Amino acid sequence: MSSITGVSAADTPGPDDDLHEGGPEGRTPSSDGASTGRLGDKIFAGLASGAGILVVALVTLVGAFLVIQAIPALTNNDSNFLLSQDWNVDTNPLQFGIARLLWVTVATSLVAMAIAVPFSVCIALFLTQYAPSWLAKPGAALIDLLAAVPSIVYGLWGVFTIGPHFQPVQNVLTSVLGWLPFFEKTQTSAGSTIFFVSVILAIMILPIITALSREVFAQTPQAHKDAATALGATKWEVIRTAVLPFGKPGIISASMLGLGRALGETVAVMMIVSALAPNAPWSWSLFTGGETFASKIANNAGEFDNPTKTGAYIAAGLVLFILTFIVNSLARIVIERRKAFSE
Repeated sequence: MSSITGVSAADTPGPDDDLHEGGPEGRTPSSDGASTGRLGDKIFAGLASGAGILVVALVTLVGAFLVIQAIPALTNNDSNFLLSQDWNVDTNPLQFGIARLLWVTVATSLVAMAIAVPFSVCIALFLTQYAPSWLAKPGAALIDLLAAVPSIVYGLWGVFTIGPHFQPVQNVLTSVLGWLPFFEKTQTSAGSTIFFVSVILAIMILPIITALSREVFAQTPQAHKDAATALGATKWEVIRTAVLPFGKPGIISASMLGLGRALGETVAVMMIVSALAPNAPWSWSLFTGGETFASKIANNAGEFDNPTKTGAYIAAGLVLFILTFIVNSLARIVIERRKAFSE
């Protein structure tokens, strides 16, 4: 056939010739797309880098502001800032310390974590490993809705609904664990103690920890679970050997995020916990009152009438800022070590 027409098969243009030759204008059709793709990558990289730098700059500026505002009050303080329980900022020199504030802040947050983390992990495991799809999706949505409830609603709910009925729980704990200093019986009402506000904080941070843990558990490779099942593992053994090890970094991240929320919670704590008298004796009991850093600042915001006095409260806020930064840094170190170990 080629001998009749005088054109060989090799001379016949094929469907891919335009790609190899670059078309009539001598360039490949994909050159514009590649250029656009490279430009998009550069724009996205610049925006991502700018956002990261902006966040670091904001955190640095906040820290610098707190330090600058707190220094005049700290230099004019006549008490031990870290070990004293005094808080008298109406005198000159000032007399204030954060020992009691630090104890109440740490105690409420740790007790809330001890309550919330096990419940959150169990709920996340149920929704991802046990519950059928018709129950898992609405159940997850209901848990997530708890995160949208304002903290003032939790405070009102705790004060008027749960608080009046919490006395029997406190009585049981003091009768069983009263020999421990943390559960020593006091005269404080059960609905306004450190332990009770910790329960409310646990409910507040539960949806955060549950949501993140659920997402991590759902991403467990199916091959890992199938391998455990093939070796004769039961459902719980699959979870213990495959799901939980894979989700451990996520659980740690979720817990630290919840801890940050508990450390900085203000309104609910301010509404529930009863403040102690300035000369009240020290007590390790969780069944007494007190103030956290955040609630102390919020309760006395109306007294910020001069820079030095205001600086005392800003110094307390600086300690809370440093405490939160340390907690998040430790969580990041644990997660990075876990990743390095798994690799």
